[in-house]
Amino acid sequence: MKFLTGIDLPGPLAAAFRACRPHFVGIAIFSGLLNLLFLTPSIYMLQVYDRVVPTGGLLTLAFITLAVAFALITLAALDALRARLLVRASLRLDRQLAGPLLEKLMARSAPGAPVLGMREFDVLRQAISGQAALGFLDAPWTPIYVIIAFMLHPALGALTVFGGAILVITAVFNERMTKARSQQANKATAAAYASQEAAAQNADIVRALGMRGALRERQLADRRLGLNLAGQAQFTGGGFAAFTKFMRLFLQSAALGLGAWLAVERQISSGAIIAASILMSRALQPVEQVVGSWGTVVQARGALKTLAELFSTGDPETPRTQLPDPRGALRFDKVVQRAPGADTLLLRGGPFALEPGEVLGVVGPSGAGKTTLARLAVGAIVPDAGVVRLDGANLADWDPDRLGGHIGYLPQDSALIAGSVRDNISRFSIWRGEDPAAIDAAVVAAAKAGGVHDMILKLPKGYDTVLSHGGRGLSAGQAQRVALARALYGEPALLVLDEPNSCLDAEGEMALATAIAAAKARGASIMIIAHRTGVLATADNLMVLREGVVDRIGPRAEVLAAMSGAGRPAATNVVELKGQ
Repeated sequence: MKFLTGIDLPGPLAAAFRACRPHFVGIAIFSGLLNLLFLTPSIYMLQVYDRVVPTGGLLTLAFITLAVAFALITLAALDALRARLLVRASLRLDRQLAGPLLEKLMARSAPGAPVLGMREFDVLRQAISGQAALGFLDAPWTPIYVIIAFMLHPALGALTVFGGAILVITAVFNERMTKARSQQANKATAAAYASQEAAAQNADIVRALGMRGALRERQLADRRLGLNLAGQAQFTGGGFAAFTKFMRLFLQSAALGLGAWLAVERQISSGAIIAASILMSRALQPVEQVVGSWGTVVQARGALKTLAELFSTGDPETPRTQLPDPRGALRFDKVVQRAPGADTLLLRGGPFALEPGEVLGVVGPSGAGKTTLARLAVGAIVPDAGVVRLDGANLADWDPDRLGGHIGYLPQDSALIAGSVRDNISRFSIWRGEDPAAIDAAVVAAAKAGGVHDMILKLPKGYDTVLSHGGRGLSAGQAQRVALARALYGEPALLVLDEPNSCLDAEGEMALATAIAAAKARGASIMIIAHRTGVLATADNLMVLREGVVDRIGPRAEVLAAMSGAGRPAATNVVELKGQ
């Protein structure tokens, strides 16, 4: 592939293209047969003008006409088969790469990354099965038509070579003139799509705050920027395409004129006049086709380069040793986390631990690093330094999906995904091929553990009620309670709750307290991050975070007393958990 694209393809991409090799081989064979059959009209013209017309051989005309009809029918069938193979290759590429690509994209934290990455992939797939691909497939056969033109007469061959050189030079200038603009247009368009998706996901907030007009104008400006850049590239490319078409038609006519002069000079036959024109047209058509679709070629190459860079980042996945199910013993060892793309420290945590059956409450002012602590504890992000361990094993040593089955996480916002209530609580386990009956039983058990079963039954379709992105269709409190049931699904060994009572009423808070007590009783280790300290009544220990640093950690009563001024002032050193 590097020979064709100039891009080094990493393992997954190279393997995917190798899997499509049978399709590409078949396409190449059909392209060869097609281009041989494209000689049929030229040969037909030679026979008509050189044999039929001079001799009046109508029977010969009938036979060669039948032969031409059969050849052209075969050509049409091969062309259809080649088009089908191109589509099949595109679909095979999707089957090979869509899963690994989504896995890579979903591991990124950038908003909209999966959508934009898959759009790049689709650009590449469409180019593989489009007109640009047909032009590249036919272009290698152009020398055959040139050789045949030389066989008719060296002057006709020279004219064909001259025409081909003009079109190749045009293609090179087309690339140089449009490449930078096309790349800028792709980036601007991607940014505009990302902005539109972000606004659509927060449509209710946008409307409530009166931002629709402002965001509409902003999105139109982003869109205009992308379209203007794309338009400039298309204007330039369109000019080159028009020049290419003019040159091909002019050279085709020039071939007729040159052939006529050679025929008058008795250097070629009359049939060779038409044959030369057809050969010229066929030799230059693939080049014209490539130049005309050069914008698609540039986009596809850019998409391939983006995918190659994506698959080149990070270490290749290797089989991991399957660790035993964790008990829930969590430990932070000198963990440091910085803000993305900056040196600002979000968290600098000294060694502390959370044992099975213990409840740790985390408090602190806004921006203290509490949510960062929660995300590190569940493996949502990897620390810049230090290690987060579960039962002594680095979280990074676990397979993410398997680790997730032992972790319950309730983020600040519900983060519910478009789908049914059942699917959200079960973490979409049905798509992993798990037993539906077992999933249903576990979903109901989690809902009951979270005290949300009766509420779900009152929804229009109960557990089968379909939610939009972010849990739209439920109130904020209902969405938070469904997200709590999702966190409790499968009785996880580690439970991390970030502001779990921020949207709950009195009934919801009672259900939350019952769920925490039940999880503690079965031996789960629980971390609760809260501003409203009522939910911390069951906490064994309390941690105070200030500016990303553990200011105090210890038994709840002692820490609360120190914070209220009843005991000694909060210490700046880290105090190990009781019993450590």
